[in-house]
Amino acid sequence: MYYAPYMHQYPQFNYATAPMYNYGMPSFYSPYAYGGGQVWNYEERLTDHGPQPYVVNIEEAIKQNQSYRTALWTGKHLQVTLMNLKPGEDIGLEMHPNVDQFLRVEQGHGIVQMGDHKNHLNFVRDVSDDDAIIIPAGQWHNLTNTGTVPLKLYSIYAPPNHPFGTVHLTKAEAEEEEHHHQRN
Repeated sequence: MYYAPYMHQYPQFNYATAPMYNYGMPSFYSPYAYGGGQVWNYEERLTDHGPQPYVVNIEEAIKQNQSYRTALWTGKHLQVTLMNLKPGEDIGLEMHPNVDQFLRVEQGHGIVQMGDHKNHLNFVRDVSDDDAIIIPAGQWHNLTNTGTVPLKLYSIYAPPNHPFGTVHLTKAEAEEEEHHHQRN
C-alpha cells in the first residue's frame, strides 16, 4: 500500500487534506515548506537569521515586511535587508565607499539616481516590479518611491552595511541611528 501523508479513511472514501493551490499563502501542510517542517511564523521569519544557513521565500518575506528596513540575514561578507518605502519616501542620498549594493524591486514604482559626485547624479532610471539595481561602491545614490503604493524591495550589501539584527520601523528611526553612529 502507498503511504499518503495526511490521508483520512472513511467508510465510503479516502481523501487527503492537502490544498491544491495556495494562492500565494504559505503552505501549512507541507513538511518541507519554509525551513524543513517549521510552520510559517511571520515574526520569527523577519528577524536576522545570519550567519547560519537559511532558505527563505524572499517574495513572501518582502510582502510581509512593514518596517522601513529589516535585516534578514547578516554574515561575514554579505547582508540581506528588506525595505518598505511609503509613497513619496526615499532612501536618502548616500554613498558607501567600500560596499557594493544590489537592490531588487518587488512592488511599486520609483526613480533611482546615481553619480560620482553628491551634486551630480547623472544616472537616472525609472524602476518598477522585478527591476534590479546595482550600485558600485563609491557611487552616490538615492531611490525614491514615485508610486501610490509602498515600494517594496530587498537589498544585498557586500560586505554588510548595518549591524546584525537591524530593524528600523521608520526612516526617521534609521536616520537617528545613523547620526548616532557618526557621532560616536
